[in-house]
Amino acid sequence: MQLPTHLLKDELKTFEIKFRHAVQSRVALLDRITRYIVKRKGKQLRPMFVLLSAKLFAPVSDASYRAASLVEILHTATLIHDDVVDDAAERRGFFSVYALWKAKATVLIGDYLLAKGLLLSLDNNDHKILSILSDAVRKMSEGELLQIEKARSLNLNEDVYYEIIRNKTASLLASACAAGAWSTTQDENVCEKMKKFGEHTGMAFQIKDDLFDYASANIGKPTGNDIKEKKLTLPLIYALNNVDSPTRKKMVYIIKNENTKKEKVNWVIEQVEKNGGIKYATEKMFAFRDEALDILRSFPENPVRQGLEDMVLFVTDRKY
Repeated sequence: MQLPTHLLKDELKTFEIKFRHAVQSRVALLDRITRYIVKRKGKQLRPMFVLLSAKLFAPVSDASYRAASLVEILHTATLIHDDVVDDAAERRGFFSVYALWKAKATVLIGDYLLAKGLLLSLDNNDHKILSILSDAVRKMSEGELLQIEKARSLNLNEDVYYEIIRNKTASLLASACAAGAWSTTQDENVCEKMKKFGEHTGMAFQIKDDLFDYASANIGKPTGNDIKEKKLTLPLIYALNNVDSPTRKKMVYIIKNENTKKEKVNWVIEQVEKNGGIKYATEKMFAFRDEALDILRSFPENPVRQGLEDMVLFVTDRKY
């Protein structure tokens, strides 16, 4: 499944210019770091969701571009801070900002980007869009902290897992779709429907990410990495809740105490596969995907709606 970039050919060019302008600084070090970040941006899924959610209802506006820039700024800032938290030397196959400029500068650049995002909205009176996305930032922080809290005890049920990923991952995509829709409609009902569409898509996105940890193909991160980091993902949670007591105890012991031993981690992965964790998580991912598509299909059919459907299918069918 390909990304529907053909529907946003001109808009993405304009977005690139506006985004670079939004993050530029007169401070030489800041400007050098932001240029490094801009050159190594990923697939720009979130700005595409903003722009398509706007274009679904009317031509993309200046407010739509600002919303897309704010989403990308917030996402980038959280990734930069994550690299410090995770002591990560790489990001998307390149040296991370943290690896090149160390913790102090990296934290400050993340703070700088957050401030630039706030000012971008405030200076243009985009108060509703700022409110939508500020709520996402709060939820993302709550999701990260809840995950840290639960990882210590390795006691996590499925409902808590959904709460974590709804806040940590899905909230930003939900807010991206809501902000895009608001930028061209100023309609609360439409905004809320697109927010739910983005949330369900974000839930499917994170479960797909969880499933990558059990894939054998080259997917850009080491197989078993989540287990090594003691992250309880949906395939693992299902397996832990459906194995016999001795197997569960052994799995928990390995995750807590032997998570750096490759053969031990591989044994845990085998148990997850054997006890239906992969199958169950895949079914849940498709259920969230279908809920997202049902919401989207309540709007009139047009090429942009089809483009958003393609985005959802890309999320669940992607290979990395």
